[in-house]
Amino acid sequence: MASPVALARPMNNSLMICLSHLRWNFVHQRPQHLLTYAAGSHRVYFFEEPIFEDGLTEPRLDLQIQPCGVVVAVPTLPSGYGEAEAVEAQRGFLDAILESHPNSRTTFWYYSPMALRFSAHQVPDLCVYDCMDELSAFRGAPPELTNLESQLFDLADLVFTGGHSLYEAKKTRHANVHAFPSSIDKAHFSRARQGGMEDPADQKHIPHPRIGFFGVVDERMDIRLVANLADLRPDWNLVMIGPVVKIDPALLPRRPNIHWLGMKSYQDLPRYLAGWDAGFMPFALNEATRFISPTKTPEFLSAGLPVVSTPVRDVQRPYGSMGLVSIAADAVEMARMLEAVMAGPREEWQAMVDHYLADMSWQGTWAAMDRLMRQHSRHVSAVGQAPRRGTAAHV
Repeated sequence: MASPVALARPMNNSLMICLSHLRWNFVHQRPQHLLTYAAGSHRVYFFEEPIFEDGLTEPRLDLQIQPCGVVVAVPTLPSGYGEAEAVEAQRGFLDAILESHPNSRTTFWYYSPMALRFSAHQVPDLCVYDCMDELSAFRGAPPELTNLESQLFDLADLVFTGGHSLYEAKKTRHANVHAFPSSIDKAHFSRARQGGMEDPADQKHIPHPRIGFFGVVDERMDIRLVANLADLRPDWNLVMIGPVVKIDPALLPRRPNIHWLGMKSYQDLPRYLAGWDAGFMPFALNEATRFISPTKTPEFLSAGLPVVSTPVRDVQRPYGSMGLVSIAADAVEMARMLEAVMAGPREEWQAMVDHYLADMSWQGTWAAMDRLMRQHSRHVSAVGQAPRRGTAAHV
């Protein structure tokens, strides 16, 4: 294993270990935004789920420092490893990172309760659960996830939620829960409305009007609605950007006017959005979408694109109720509303959008989270609680 000391920035004695079910180099979303800012004041390790490699005889931890300073830690295990061996290897890697920073004040930042299987024996100075999704409702969720989340609520000092609906669902389970809905990198997405951006090569041949979607394509997408919209408006072109996960790509609707362009880099997204006439969010209404707060909602708006969404609760409130996003229950209604927003004037709507987004930023979200973390630490010091760093029994 490469030395964590050699890779982590020698900034101060604040160490943060993020335990995540998501990949750092997958879709750029909440964890990447927040931890980039966290890296300004902490040594940050982003501890991913393991990958398995054929022919490997001994487990290793691959470490790669990102330009923002975050160190991505990927456990790479022999393909024949069982669950118990995988847990033990991850536990050892986590211990090695902590041993490399013996005098640090340590924060564990959880995205996945499943990480308790190899981390619960360690007691950090601060434990944060950033609950960005109701993972137990997702397809393929492990059966033990619900019990592990209950344990994480018992261990956590602070709980943050990725939206208001999720806050309502979790607020009775912990004494210190705070809602932090999806925020926005305005400077990045507002480039889409500044003009002069060259159409990407795989989009330039697609005729207008273009109705676009970007994000993960999984069980949360209503693919029947996508097909019906394409059939209702054969002269429109639906541009679909994002990786396909957890569903069979063969099930995706194929039409001459549906263009599945695959995953694109975060840096390239404004170029695609600049060439769209409107956006749509065809979310299915199911258990997996019951508590979602789509990051793409403010991103569409910052890009200057009118957007129509199915009635996801955290889109309806506040975006729908304020007239910033149009809400449609089915393909017929979505077609009608898309037609209206593309034809109508945008100046007043854009002014309302800019006013609403004015104080919204990932930097501001991180600052508010950091403030709560510092307040908790000061409270612990004031009441004379002993430092928590140490070990506990295995879960």
